[in-house]
Amino acid sequence: MTAYRYRALDLKGKLVRGVLEGDSERQVRSQLRVQSLRPVEVAVANRPEPTGSGWRIPLLRRGISAGDLALLTRQLATLVQSNLPLDEALQAAAQQSRSARIKGTLLQVRSRVAEGHTLAYAMGEFPQVFNEMYRAMVKAGEHAGFLGPVLEQLADYTEQRQYTGQKLKMAMIYPFILVGVAVAVVIALMVFVVPELVGIFAHSRRELPLLTRGLIAASDFFRDYGGWLLLVLVAVGLIVRRLLRNRQRRQRWHRFLLRVPGLSRLVIALDTARFASTLSILMASGVPLLEALRIAGQVLTNLVLQEDTRVVAERVEEGSSLNRALQHSGHFPPMMVHMVASGEASGELETMLQRSATNQERELEMTLGTMMSLFEPLMVVFMGGMVLTIVLAVLLPIFDLNTMVK
Repeated sequence: MTAYRYRALDLKGKLVRGVLEGDSERQVRSQLRVQSLRPVEVAVANRPEPTGSGWRIPLLRRGISAGDLALLTRQLATLVQSNLPLDEALQAAAQQSRSARIKGTLLQVRSRVAEGHTLAYAMGEFPQVFNEMYRAMVKAGEHAGFLGPVLEQLADYTEQRQYTGQKLKMAMIYPFILVGVAVAVVIALMVFVVPELVGIFAHSRRELPLLTRGLIAASDFFRDYGGWLLLVLVAVGLIVRRLLRNRQRRQRWHRFLLRVPGLSRLVIALDTARFASTLSILMASGVPLLEALRIAGQVLTNLVLQEDTRVVAERVEEGSSLNRALQHSGHFPPMMVHMVASGEASGELETMLQRSATNQERELEMTLGTMMSLFEPLMVVFMGGMVLTIVLAVLLPIFDLNTMVK
């Protein structure tokens, strides 16, 4: 059976939406009529992602949020551990969901499972919802017969990723708001306030101070060309974004970021923490080390670090230990390398990787906190300096007003 999304009118003429399973669109329409609903539109819900669909708008191909994924994974883990058949567990999870997108996806996965496919294979038709790491863990859990515990680990991992991401976003919200307000205030002063204040000097025959002339020129520029400047900035941003779609250009950009003092530390801490955490949970779920390294490398955002993980996997495949391969890369933190070496020696590599990820995330939070504590007073000083400059530019001619009018 296939999941269909529908729009229909009830007896009062109100439009209702939902998802139903059926063998065909015609059968779904019949089910709706039995429920006293008049079908308006019936279509397959959440078709599997077609190959070669890169021309489509990204927003139309996005997956679900980390919070929704964690919730449905937790529900599936609970249902599977209750010895409920997998297809019934998927149907129950779909019925509990309020999102038509999630419900349709789960029902489509259920239909594939009912046809005899594995859960990992069925999820593979929806890569925008279930990424490669998710599917690899599900596949390992199915092969080992521990799907319930693996789903529980997946839910914990997804919730932790969501929590870390929210903390990073919250740490960046205030600086962005502060910068936005500062830019808006400066532009407002230059466009609306400064012209009124310096208008009294427009008919003066005396030469104005350099600071005042510079302020007037800047004010005129923002007033006459501010809109064009905004368009140019937007165009430059779009062009740069398009140029960075090329992998080689993006890799050169990522290599440059790793050379910027301060910023490189943040990039490495964020990516290596994600790498260690993902590798830990994959290995704990029974995924072989080489495959786990390949999958964990894909979660990194920096292409240079991605290439490093590929080299690490090759060295491990050639017989090198994981800690030596990581050390040879030069980008992975020494503490992480030492903890991996300790884990390999004691046979607790998964545990040490998880501890390393926790340490990296803690260090990242401390670094961000330090940067934000420095950024706030710097913004205050910048705003104070801009206001002081404007005030001086206005007051200097006034101090010399008696001389100017003679």
